Amino acid sequence: MKAEKIEFNGENRIQVSFPIDQEAISKIRQISGALWSKTNDAWNIPYNKEAYYQLIRLFPDIKIDQVTPIEKERAPSTRQMPLQDEIVIEVSDKNILLKMPKNQMDIQFIRTFNYARWDRISYNWVIPNYGRNLELLKNYFNIRITRIETKKPEQSIAIPVTPQNHYVSNLPPIDSEGVHEIERFKHWMEQKRYSDSTVKTYLMAITTFLRFIQPKTSKEAVNEDMRRFVYQYMIPRKLSFSYQNQAVNAAKLFFKTIRGSVLITEQLERPRHEHKLPNVLSKEEVAILLKALVNMKHRVMLSLIYSCGLRRGELLNLVPSDVDSKRGLLIIRQAKGRKDRIVPLSLKTIDLLREYYKLYRPKVWLFEGQNSGEPYNERSLQMVLKNALKAGRIKKPVTLHWLRHSYATHLLENGTDLRYIQEILGHKSSKTTEIYTHVSTRSIKKIKSPFDDLKL
Repeated sequence: MKAEKIEFNGENRIQVSFPIDQEAISKIRQISGALWSKTNDAWNIPYNKEAYYQLIRLFPDIKIDQVTPIEKERAPSTRQMPLQDEIVIEVSDKNILLKMPKNQMDIQFIRTFNYARWDRISYNWVIPNYGRNLELLKNYFNIRITRIETKKPEQSIAIPVTPQNHYVSNLPPIDSEGVHEIERFKHWMEQKRYSDSTVKTYLMAITTFLRFIQPKTSKEAVNEDMRRFVYQYMIPRKLSFSYQNQAVNAAKLFFKTIRGSVLITEQLERPRHEHKLPNVLSKEEVAILLKALVNMKHRVMLSLIYSCGLRRGELLNLVPSDVDSKRGLLIIRQAKGRKDRIVPLSLKTIDLLREYYKLYRPKVWLFEGQNSGEPYNERSLQMVLKNALKAGRIKKPVTLHWLRHSYATHLLENGTDLRYIQEILGHKSSKTTEIYTHVSTRSIKKIKSPFDDLKL
């Protein structure tokens, strides 16, 4: 995309050339007086200050082949420019300080930046240094800028948990006070014995939220900030319902325990519940999947997940003493919610485990990796499933958790009471277990379709 001065129908215009792009067309139409020229196969806009600056705001990456007289008329040589007319940009890690002469058009442009403010003490504008703010300022003021200074970054404290998520890369960093608050929040959750995964999830969520509301501090946060966080950050990035729920949970806990503010945690709204059905394999598909495994250890691991309804982490945390073959039980220790439970072991599963134990002789963990004494790797377990699906020619996007869902559904179809299934799976609420009634085919298959009664 480029802009250049032309003469069009006897008057000076600015011609804007770019490939056909509906988004760019809709933007350029916002400029008053914009016209399409079939002859030049390009758009052109009025040759005046308002149109010129609006063009730069709408298209900060536009290439201007030659400096237009608009800029030449407005910008005298920097050597002749009086001190009070200097435009100086000072860049730091957190903010951009802009010193410029008073000009209503320029001020109107500065006010388009979120959280831009006028500092009455230092007589300059303060603009958050994130996203493309600096680039937009450079494009707008162009040769009018006298100088740009970069301050050396101050020594900052590392955030304890940084979200491993490219979505937060364009958010401004948290100041040292915010970092200390997050550190205190982490210590509070740890001494309350929250699980490691919950601590990590909550820290990621609250860190992202505090970065989003910058330059506001946590003390200045209000309920509207959380609504903006959902509407302007989560929804455009198509983040899940569970992420929104986690962010609300993290915010409630953080603002109740660490930082008092005008934000009313009781009024934070959660998203409406999703009603997704669990993914289930048929018994025949499970059999094909397990038969496709040639390696003994691999077959036993996936068989145990299905035959006991285990989560991935529960399988990998098992030790040999958790298997009680005499009583036909498997002991699951400190599973989700730090709960212990027992699940029944079928005779066929016990025989598989005995055969496996004689062959591998595990020392510490029931399923160990390549190095003795180390637990089997999660990623390797996922690859075991992937290879089994390929060997069994199963095209469905199966995950390890599908085997747990399949186990629960097949129990229900065999007539097992829902209350027992809840205990075996380790569900805190019976409502969680009831979802399997929606995918069980035991009762649905008994329903006769009225289509069968039609005489066709």
